Amino acid sequence: MPIGEDALGAYNFQVEIDGVTIAQFKEVTGLSVEIKVIEHEELTMGGKPILKKIPGPKKWGDVTLKRGLTDDPGWWEWINEVHSGNIDGGRRNGSIVLYDYALGEQQRFNFINGWPSKVSIGGLKAGGAEVVVEECTLVHEGLEIA
Repeated sequence: MPIGEDALGAYNFQVEIDGVTIAQFKEVTGLSVEIKVIEHEELTMGGKPILKKIPGPKKWGDVTLKRGLTDDPGWWEWINEVHSGNIDGGRRNGSIVLYDYALGEQQRFNFINGWPSKVSIGGLKAGGAEVVVEECTLVHEGLEIA
C-alpha cells in the first residue's frame, strides 16, 4: 500500500508553442492564477453592516521563460511579428509540460493566446565564460491545468 506520492521534480519540463517543442529552457516562472475579490457591503434589516466577499474576474500571471541565447529563427520571427504590431497574428497557444523521473508526462499547463511582451538579453562580459541568457515574458488570456 503506497504511503504517498513523490513530488514532481522542477528540473524536467519542456515548452511547447502551438504544439511544437521549442529549444530547452532553463527556467519558467509565473504559472499562476488569481481570482480577484469583490467586496459587497450591505445592511441587515436591523441596520447591521455586513461585508460579503464574492469571486470576481480571473487574472493570470505573465509567464517568464529563460534560456541560453540561440539562433533559432522561428523564435525571433514570432517576437518580431508581435513587436512590429501584428498582435492578432502573433497570438499563440502553448504549454509548459512537466515530466516525472521516468520521463512520463505528468502535468501540463496550457496558456491561451500568448504573445511575447518583453525580451531581454543578459549581460555580456568580455573574457567571460558564461552563456548568454535571454529572458522572454509572455502575456496570455488564460491558463488551464490538464
